[in-house]
Amino acid sequence: MDNHTHQLQRLAELASHPGALDAVFEGTLHSLCSHIPFELAALYELNGDTLRVRAASGSLASQSLKKHEVSLSRLPAVGAALKEHRVVAVNDPSSAGLYDGVLALPAGHPCIIVPLFVGDRPLGILALDRSADNYDEAATALAGLYGQVVSIALAYAQQAELLSTAHGQLQQHNALLSQELSGGVPAIDQLTVGTSTAMIEAIRLAQQVAPSDAPVLVRGETGTGKELFAQAIHELSPRSNKPFLKLNCAATPEARQHSELFSRFIAADGGTLLLEDIADLSLATQAELVAILEQGQLSPIGSDSPLRVNVRVIASTHSNLQEAVQSGRFREDLYLRIAVFPIPVPALTERTNDIGLLAEAILAGFRLRTGRGPWSLAANAVTAMQACAWPGNVRQLVNVLERATIVVSTGLIGPEDLGLPQTSDPAAAVRAMSSRIQQSANGTDILPWRDAERRHLMAALHATGGKIYGNDGAAQLLDLKPTTLQSKLKKHGIDRSMV
Repeated sequence: MDNHTHQLQRLAELASHPGALDAVFEGTLHSLCSHIPFELAALYELNGDTLRVRAASGSLASQSLKKHEVSLSRLPAVGAALKEHRVVAVNDPSSAGLYDGVLALPAGHPCIIVPLFVGDRPLGILALDRSADNYDEAATALAGLYGQVVSIALAYAQQAELLSTAHGQLQQHNALLSQELSGGVPAIDQLTVGTSTAMIEAIRLAQQVAPSDAPVLVRGETGTGKELFAQAIHELSPRSNKPFLKLNCAATPEARQHSELFSRFIAADGGTLLLEDIADLSLATQAELVAILEQGQLSPIGSDSPLRVNVRVIASTHSNLQEAVQSGRFREDLYLRIAVFPIPVPALTERTNDIGLLAEAILAGFRLRTGRGPWSLAANAVTAMQACAWPGNVRQLVNVLERATIVVSTGLIGPEDLGLPQTSDPAAAVRAMSSRIQQSANGTDILPWRDAERRHLMAALHATGGKIYGNDGAAQLLDLKPTTLQSKLKKHGIDRSMV
């Protein structure tokens, strides 16, 4: 084994230790001077459009140079080398621009520019300069090998710095998230408000899967409380005393998804990680996630020693992932891994019977957190809310009630205080009215027969999507002949387009 190969191996081993960055820089420049003649060797780290000297060596190195910065946009040769990931030896006056204002190098002097990068991400450059004798191909190739070692060291150090910073931030985020979702009340207690069959089934599934480590896919419209389900599963699991963290995939730029995913897995070790809006992960990050889920370990850039992680993954989505798989926007192998135990969360319009109880619980929560109130809801205010479409679901309900508590500092909240839209969802109104009809068995809210029949017909049409004839049609549901149902609909002035 020749000397420089041995030196490269030692530097490569050192590069996998994030705390050894300065030692790698120093060792690289020291080793280079033994094999490639230079008067100045400088390592530049790229931050945005700015190249900043991190280390320098040679007869022309100075203290002022070690604080030197230069804009990448002013250096076309350097920019081309970084863009193309190609080591270049140049005799171009533009290369002298690296040292404008600090050194007076001759224009057209020989220079090797070594791009430092990992994947498609540029990290900086290694520049070797001398005043005479052009660099040959062997020197250029050797400089490129050293550049690879420095790239590994720089990428690993940056990732370690990110993780160190992120760990503290994520621990704080964990505490804030728990407070935001629960407000001091166990998540499962918040979910069990109401009597909706669909919600009760979703809660049963959450309680059933919580003790296991199985991945969970929580599906539902925006604002239905998917995060609260994830929180409840974590709280009911053996991991409850470990971190519960969230990564909002939709809000994370594609360029940062890798590092954010990596840091979340590190910080959530032993606990639970919620991948919110998982459909918005890039395909490249999806591939990385598959590898993590398959192997239970992370592979830090430049390291031969993978990190074992023990993280329970819960994913949430409002998208149809099966359609995304078919269209090529979502990896099938990832879908199969995260959809081990799906939990569908019902929309608010599917549980209109619960709106009054939910609203009371939300108002009680406002009072507990703010010390204001108390408030109560007028009966016609509840009726108005039950007739709304609620595209934003429970989250929108919270916002509406928060507005109402500002309008009404304390006391009774009426429908005029809610600021509800003038247009309401006929289907939601039908469900609300049908639920009130069911109360008549207890001797409450008795409706005139004509009104009760009309509303029951509307509820049946809604349940069947406006279908009258055939299997699963409204006529079959009501045990009526289709012609009889048509007559009743005509008598009440009901058209299928109203559903």
